[in-house]
Amino acid sequence: MDRPLDITIIGAGVIGCAVARELSRYHLRVAVAEAHPDLFGSTSARNSGVIHAGFHNTPGSLMARLCVEGNRLFSDLTAHLDVPMRRTGKLVVGFDEEDRAHLLSMLERGRRNGVPGLTLIGRDELRRLAPAVAGEFALYSASTGIVDPFQWTWALAENAAQNGVRFLFSSPLTAAVRRDGLWALTVGNRTLYSRWVINCAGLFSDKVAALLGLTGYEIYPCRGEYFLLDERLSSLLPLPAYPVPNYRTGGLGIHLTPTLEGNILIGPSTEYIGGPTDWRTTAPTQDMLLREGRRIFPSLSRSDCIRAFAGVRPKLTGPDRGGYDDFVICRREDVSPRVIHLIGMESPGLTASVPIAREVIRLLGLTESLVERADFDSIRQRPVSLRHLGSAAQARLIADNPDHGEIVCRCRTITRADVAAALSGPLPARTLTGLKYRCGAMMGRCQGGYCQTRLVALMEELAGIPREQLLYGPAGSRLFTGKVRDV
Repeated sequence: MDRPLDITIIGAGVIGCAVARELSRYHLRVAVAEAHPDLFGSTSARNSGVIHAGFHNTPGSLMARLCVEGNRLFSDLTAHLDVPMRRTGKLVVGFDEEDRAHLLSMLERGRRNGVPGLTLIGRDELRRLAPAVAGEFALYSASTGIVDPFQWTWALAENAAQNGVRFLFSSPLTAAVRRDGLWALTVGNRTLYSRWVINCAGLFSDKVAALLGLTGYEIYPCRGEYFLLDERLSSLLPLPAYPVPNYRTGGLGIHLTPTLEGNILIGPSTEYIGGPTDWRTTAPTQDMLLREGRRIFPSLSRSDCIRAFAGVRPKLTGPDRGGYDDFVICRREDVSPRVIHLIGMESPGLTASVPIAREVIRLLGLTESLVERADFDSIRQRPVSLRHLGSAAQARLIADNPDHGEIVCRCRTITRADVAAALSGPLPARTLTGLKYRCGAMMGRCQGGYCQTRLVALMEELAGIPREQLLYGPAGSRLFTGKVRDV
């Protein structure tokens, strides 16, 4: 990069990737600096994958407006980017008159926010929509949906890369200095010179803001633990089911959410923690997830749990206050010139990711002349996969390329060709979890028990990554020190 960049984005989470994709519409030189060695390093890979409707958010807030707008746009956006999603609807379940009062308040809040398709339903309709869900009545949200958060993040990033955005991994921002009208940014082992910086650093957005001259913000990491249930329960929960939330805790309660692959998520919990990368799962919290989950899903059994994991929310409200603050999307030219900061981008950040990006474009356009590219390509296609086709199409696919007939992951019917596709393209996988989230291997019932060693061998063979250098996910997560024996 000999010439200065026009814009450097700090952070390749779902919002950073959405900003990159929207900026790639214009004649701009854009790079994304990501601290992790691949996509999916933090919050964007550790969430429920719900397309929220917007009835939880404070009327008049930026969070409410962008959530409702994002929900409205999601069907067209996912069609352009070839990302699976489904409008499932959603239930917020109540049991007593206090719950009913809360649901009526949520209904009114949603109507003020412009949320369509909200109705209060009785027990009979609740049983019709979700026979296995307990409750006396519920708020039903017709516009809520579910999306594969990994495919959504990958699609945004890949489409940005297709349109010329450069992604720099293992490149945390460690220093920033204004020099001759440019930002000199130390990212990883290189220095970038950039006219503008967009702070999309998520859990580290307060620290990045301080490096860029803006102080006064503090992110409070808040951990949420989940259970992942076996897909054999998929028929019991066709849509997300939530309890009436306690907004004071800073979460929406222990809820159950189906995934597009047929699993069910229970969680998340809400626990303020000391550090942004503490992704531990804990026995007391797991017991609580089961106890609270059974309240609205009585058939839940511990034996149905196949994995536990945790994510961390970047909250602007601390444990003493709890609850939610609004998104911060701001320019402060007096202390942080030519920087747009995005701070406290917690849920519904995934739903609102593209409207958030367009708000960044609006702020940028206040002083920058943005010229749209005639050659911007908004269409991205995911790799063709055997498991998404009928038998006749599968036979043709295998005849054309026998790698489609070699099964690597039995649980999800992931083939050698699927793995090869994830290891190539504009943003190829370079970690084991990066491969997992792109192609879906290691995400079925055995959670990698059968396929993990096969994936390692393919990463060595197809991507040329020696096993001694292969990372499971974050920096330092090496899996091997060498061979035990020659085979």
